[in-house]
Amino acid sequence: MSAYILRRLLLLIPTLFLVTIIVFLMVRLIPGDVIDLIMEEHMFETKRGREVNIEAIERRLGLDLPIHVQYGRWIADVFRGDLGESMWTNRPVTEELRNRLPVSLELGLLGIIVGLIIAVPVGIYSAIRQDTVGDYLGRSFAILCIAVPNFWVATMVIVFPSIWWQWTPSLEYIPLVENPIENFKQFIIPAAILGMVLSGYTMRMTRTMMLEVLRQDYIRTAWSKGLRERVVIVRHALKNALIPVVSIAALQIPVLIGGSVIIEQIFSLPGMGRYFLEAIADRDYTIVSGINLVVASVVLLNNLMTDMTYAYLDPRVQYR
Repeated sequence: MSAYILRRLLLLIPTLFLVTIIVFLMVRLIPGDVIDLIMEEHMFETKRGREVNIEAIERRLGLDLPIHVQYGRWIADVFRGDLGESMWTNRPVTEELRNRLPVSLELGLLGIIVGLIIAVPVGIYSAIRQDTVGDYLGRSFAILCIAVPNFWVATMVIVFPSIWWQWTPSLEYIPLVENPIENFKQFIIPAAILGMVLSGYTMRMTRTMMLEVLRQDYIRTAWSKGLRERVVIVRHALKNALIPVVSIAALQIPVLIGGSVIIEQIFSLPGMGRYFLEAIADRDYTIVSGINLVVASVVLLNNLMTDMTYAYLDPRVQYR
């Protein structure tokens, strides 16, 4: 196992190197250019008769150099733990991400916990009570969670309570270290919306795998021994049924870290998703590249942790 983990960690190096090349090039293919936006910002100076030196701006941002030289400078800074500075504010990207990453992690972690709390029990109940009213209700709820967009639910949560009860969720960020209770109150609603939407796929997968496991011979043997239903489900069926569920949950982690853009925007949470959206609008190449690199690193490490979880859930899985 240790040799396998070491090989996987070594494989991360060329993979991340390839990711950095793709990220660096793709962000520059986005329609529009940061120079055009900067010129737009300085348009009032041009109208006053002042000349705006485009070449000086390009030289200051390092955009006058060939693309391979720009990449070489950026990757050299990355190896030193420096993701560069914002092209607009000159603030270090690493410092900004250090402040914003905990917000996205908290939102994502709460969203996954809420999603699993909803999905796993409902999926198990639907499987052990197949074709009953409870099963139909559970399956309908799963389809509803998949079909309803999270941004629509988030908008309705803000709009209708403000109309009916003159109440809206807090839209001013409260750090966890300052007031944990108020912070939790602020995060629980967006986390519940994220969790509800993501629980639909997990719910259906849990039900499908539980049904498959419950038809296995060793489960019939457990029933024939006279074991109680709870023992059969928890000790014999659940662990094997959760292996594909772990895959579904693992795929949601990177999405929640960098993909909860709309939820963070609606609830005014200063996380990575909102930061990423602002950076794309400003064509801030440094920020977009840095966030993509962080998310890619999380995805690769997440895949490694998922493989380790397989080995724990299923003893037949061995890594050499």
